[in-house]
Amino acid sequence: MSARLGEILIKEKLLTPEQLQQALDYQKENGGRLGACLVKLGLVSDEEVTSVLSRQYGVPSINLKYYEVDPSVIKLVPQETAVRYQVLPLSRVGSTLTIAMTDPTNVFAMDDIKFMTGFNVEPVVASEAAINEAIAKFYGQSSSAEELDKVMKDLAGGEADLELQTEEQEMDLASLEKAAEEAPIIRLCNLILTDAVKRGASDIHIEPYEKEYRVRFRIDGIMQTVMTPPLKLKDAITSRIKIMAKLDISEKRLPQDGRIMIKYTTGSRKKELDFRVSTVPTLFGEKVVLRLLDKENLRLDMTKLGFEPESLVRFERNILKPYGMVLVTGPTGSGKTNTLYSSIARLNTPGTNIMTAEDPVEFQLPGINQVQMKEQIGLNFAAALRAFLRQDPNIILVGEIRDFETAEIAVKAALTGHLVLSTLHTNDAPSTISRLMNMGIEPFLVATSVNLICAQRLVRRVCTSCKEKLEVPVEALIDAGFAPDEAKALEVYHGKGCPRCNNTGYKGRVGLYEVMEITDELRELILVGASALELRKKALDLGMITLRRSGLTKVAQGVTTIEEVLRETVL
Repeated sequence: MSARLGEILIKEKLLTPEQLQQALDYQKENGGRLGACLVKLGLVSDEEVTSVLSRQYGVPSINLKYYEVDPSVIKLVPQETAVRYQVLPLSRVGSTLTIAMTDPTNVFAMDDIKFMTGFNVEPVVASEAAINEAIAKFYGQSSSAEELDKVMKDLAGGEADLELQTEEQEMDLASLEKAAEEAPIIRLCNLILTDAVKRGASDIHIEPYEKEYRVRFRIDGIMQTVMTPPLKLKDAITSRIKIMAKLDISEKRLPQDGRIMIKYTTGSRKKELDFRVSTVPTLFGEKVVLRLLDKENLRLDMTKLGFEPESLVRFERNILKPYGMVLVTGPTGSGKTNTLYSSIARLNTPGTNIMTAEDPVEFQLPGINQVQMKEQIGLNFAAALRAFLRQDPNIILVGEIRDFETAEIAVKAALTGHLVLSTLHTNDAPSTISRLMNMGIEPFLVATSVNLICAQRLVRRVCTSCKEKLEVPVEALIDAGFAPDEAKALEVYHGKGCPRCNNTGYKGRVGLYEVMEITDELRELILVGASALELRKKALDLGMITLRRSGLTKVAQGVTTIEEVLRETVL
């Protein structure tokens, strides 16, 4: 097979005889297939080898990079078999199973898989590198102690050291505790936490199902499966995380919340990490979600969040007013907290008293009085706000306005000489006014208290390492909201995928902002009970940039893609 592959590559002028000899010498020294050696030496590309193999064997080829495999098909072939024979199950139609192989002439592999699965086997050809990458992606990482040690060392660039910042309590349930303290379990939990940091994840989801146990990370707002540990480790992993978070490992019927504070050494750098832990009982065991609060990822510089220059001028003008209310709106995970923290960091001087009521306190900011809500003892947003008004504050931050009582006190505080910053869950800036009125706040109070409303979303940034120009039909750009003249002159970019962005084409996120300043014209409309549509029309006349327009501006700048903007905004 090797000689024939080499001959074909020479015949097609993709390789010289000298290069083939170089690859054969390399193969003798290092082992492996000739195709993989040629790619490693950079003599031919993966695609060229796959294409030649396809013609050589008369078998179709496939590019696994763009192929999403159904997890139920993956389960048909065990990971050991896939690794041993360099195969990947792709799809099943009736009694035929299609598999990707590096060597479609390997009848032993096909017979073995046919016997194991009971299906007829149909091969397609793919390169060795692509199959290895796909096996790692679809089967997840191994959880053996040796593999974990290796991955941990790779992650930390040598030595990986995790040290809990506070001492662990003694637990009652001896067997669970013993299982949770076994070295492989500790290493696996450490691996999950450090891998999340390395990949830039915002959340870790550890989920038990009837026949599967999986670990997913939310990276740049999108969920990705990273690991499927054995189901038998379910209780031990959950218990280990609960021990680290100071939760009750004997209580499995009720949701629990906690926090893990760890010091993380990577090479010579030390990092302090903070994970917010939440457990919920599901049908097949406890699901654990950890929110990673990494201070280094908190951007407090307002100019770097993604505001358009004119929107930023309006926003800063209103947070610098001595009193009134500034509201930031958007769905969960749209970066509202970051915008509020940036605002109070901008206002934080020794001459101001800033008080915050948060549920939970995500980041500790020096010089700011932060209060954690505790519903079970009656400390909610309304109770905290009442107490704040007796604490001589200049600026009050309320985590969220959820009910009439909180809204009423916040409005009164804004009218009595305090600057109030808060969040609400609404789709855009104009509909926030209607939401406040629906809560029961009188139109004249809304009109006089609210200074500005900022609606926001987060979209993924195009990866700068693999950014390239993309041809998009002018009609599609016009449909998205660009003017015909703009669309014709526009250059659109996307990421083709590289190791840095995990082949997604995106790395990091940027905000889209719709900033509606409440001017006298808008106040008059609010007083007469105008609808959100009328308010929107007037705000646009006064120069408000909508979420869609903010997104289109970033597409024109090459920061994000049309798909991302269409996913997060409406015309």
